[in-house]
Amino acid sequence: MIEFLSRAVLIGVGATALLDLWALLLQRFFKVPAPNWGLVGRWFCHLTKAKVFHNDITLAQAYPFERAVGWIGHYAIGIVYAGALLVFTRQDWASAPTLAPALAVGIITVGAGWFLLQPGMGAGIAASRRSNAKQIRVLNIAGHIVFGFGLYGSALLVR
Repeated sequence: MIEFLSRAVLIGVGATALLDLWALLLQRFFKVPAPNWGLVGRWFCHLTKAKVFHNDITLAQAYPFERAVGWIGHYAIGIVYAGALLVFTRQDWASAPTLAPALAVGIITVGAGWFLLQPGMGAGIAASRRSNAKQIRVLNIAGHIVFGFGLYGSALLVR
């Protein structure tokens, strides 16, 4: 169990860090706004009061340390996704990682953002309430593909 947890943490943190580097590159070279982890943290904080869906998360009650909560939640989810990858591929994959399962997890996890986080924060399903919904969707898919590559690369480093 300790081996499983340590692999999930290392692989998840590595993949999430690569995703964050991707976001920095997009911000620096293409002027794509960085994710607002404070608002994500606000959404997480409201989950503790069983409030999942908001019309506009920016209008919801603010919480102290919501930015830190957002960052911690971001990395915790990366670890959970890495753990799910390890569960579904069993221990064999971690000792001899292949790209396809990691990319599959990366792509599948786009659904959590599209069908839970974005509607929960008031953006609608797959950001449908945003004027730049198509751009957001493309960036979501690209980011989760990068995350999938991060799962694979991190697993190679950890094995």
